[in-house]
Amino acid sequence: MNPNILTVDVEDYFQVSGFEHRIKRSEWEALPSRVEANTDRLLQLFDDCNVRGTFFVLGWVAHRHPELLRRIAAAGHELASHGYWHQLVYNLTPQQFRDDIRDSRSAISDATGKRVDAYRAPSFSITSKSMWAFEILVEEGFTVDSSVFPIRHDRYGVPDAQHEIHHRETAAGTIVEIPPSVALLGPLKIPVGGGYFRMFPVAMTMYAMRSIHSGQNPSMLYLHPWEVDPEQPRIAGVGLRSRFRHYVGLRRTERRLKQVLNEFRFAPVCDVLQRWNDNALA
Repeated sequence: MNPNILTVDVEDYFQVSGFEHRIKRSEWEALPSRVEANTDRLLQLFDDCNVRGTFFVLGWVAHRHPELLRRIAAAGHELASHGYWHQLVYNLTPQQFRDDIRDSRSAISDATGKRVDAYRAPSFSITSKSMWAFEILVEEGFTVDSSVFPIRHDRYGVPDAQHEIHHRETAAGTIVEIPPSVALLGPLKIPVGGGYFRMFPVAMTMYAMRSIHSGQNPSMLYLHPWEVDPEQPRIAGVGLRSRFRHYVGLRRTERRLKQVLNEFRFAPVCDVLQRWNDNALA
């Protein structure tokens, strides 16, 4: 059976979409950065558990912390793009999106010399309003995307999207879509990762992963470095919903993550896709 997919969206605590109305991008440089220490914390945990994953890195982080990216690569993890400025795709023009993914890819490649083939939109913001992004991704040489979340959410999601890994056709060619994982429990959908991982009982996440992984389709866990940092600075003036989403369960994330990493097999996107392609050709 295929291993599951482990992914990390590498961004700092002040760069999340829920805070963008409070923190301007021009202010990022002045804020105390914690992304390097938090990502190193994850790297140590993954090494302790002997797992490898895919790190979707924000280009802004790659540009300012190239040594961190080299440590990620040296530890055997795959590097991928999370855009450069953490902008929601559906708020960009097609040219702005093209520039953003080019800049992000350049920042990662400049730091590591590694080719970048996979992309994940900030806040999963390829939705019905921004499906045009796929053609641009293919034109720019990306072969894998992981941005279309098959749930309903106020900021992202395509509720009727496919749950399984699949090919998506565009006028420019084909791209492989790896949707963030969602399990079905009767009429309910159980997403796997991020705030859902911190909010739901860990037994529910493990149930969801086993349910998804009962066939050839792997489950995929996603998280952010700031989610293992309960001591991060609190951002003032944030609405109740954004505050809850960001801060709920931070103190238990690392403990839960250890449980899951010890319970399941994981691998980077590239390794799992190779197995998926081999099965499709068999």
